[in-house]
Amino acid sequence: MTITFLSAFFFFRGTGSDKRVLGGSLLWILIIGGPAYYGIFQDTITMPPPFLWILIAVPLLGYSAYRFLRLTQTNFTYLLGLHGLRLPIELVLFQLFLQGHIPQLMTFEGWNYDIFMGVTAMILLGYARVLKRPTPPLLLLIWNTFGIVFLTIIVIIAILSSPLPFQQLAFDQPNVALSQFPYIYLPAYIVPLVYLAHLLEIRRLWVARKTNK
Repeated sequence: MTITFLSAFFFFRGTGSDKRVLGGSLLWILIIGGPAYYGIFQDTITMPPPFLWILIAVPLLGYSAYRFLRLTQTNFTYLLGLHGLRLPIELVLFQLFLQGHIPQLMTFEGWNYDIFMGVTAMILLGYARVLKRPTPPLLLLIWNTFGIVFLTIIVIIAILSSPLPFQQLAFDQPNVALSQFPYIYLPAYIVPLVYLAHLLEIRRLWVARKTNK
């Protein structure tokens, strides 16, 4: 829960401290938390599985948020703080693997390279805070692009490793943790925020490039 609320804080500050963003985040956390606490999303017998509604709702809400957020309000320093949380998230995922709740391929020992983004986010944050210099736009564009690619890889692996009708991976040790409370917040809340943080920064860089021409 600590990582969830820190994610909400960094995204709130990183998008201009808009109270509607904070209110929407807290409302979604409550909406997801209640059913998850009572194990509703762990039901794999009901068709369609309740967790499938999360996979449908999250992209729709994320797209709406992307259209709503104003480019001029973004603060990349706080968004880097959000990306920095990907490091402790990877450590949590590794512990879940050791406990038998997710497959190894979802960790940094498998096909999950997202820990690289957490480490480099802290390096970029230190560069900006200590040297007081703007990060080169091309470097930021490349970094954000890799961030989206790495995140998409682990999202696909997590979905295909889940005990859903379309499971293709990790039948011996499937991904059961991310449908449980409080880990449900990783796919249902934190991952969408990370996607939004990348897309908002890429949009800012693109607009700045067009303006400077």
